[in-house]
Amino acid sequence: MSIAWPDVAAAFGLLLVIEGVLPFLNPSGVRRLLTAAAAHADATLRIAGAASMLVGLAVLWLVRS
Repeated sequence: MSIAWPDVAAAFGLLLVIEGVLPFLNPSGVRRLLTAAAAHADATLRIAGAASMLVGLAVLWLVRS
């Protein structure tokens, strides 16, 4: 299996665009969100990160299969 580097670059670019939408539209809301996230325990953030990765993998699996 070879890696399609243009697809990886496109996915990374799309990630940056999607992550930039909220700070562009509502910077004060993102600041409040990050402040609230900093108050949570590491374990809570790890669970949220793991859940996000699992949802992302499920979406990729559904799209690619």
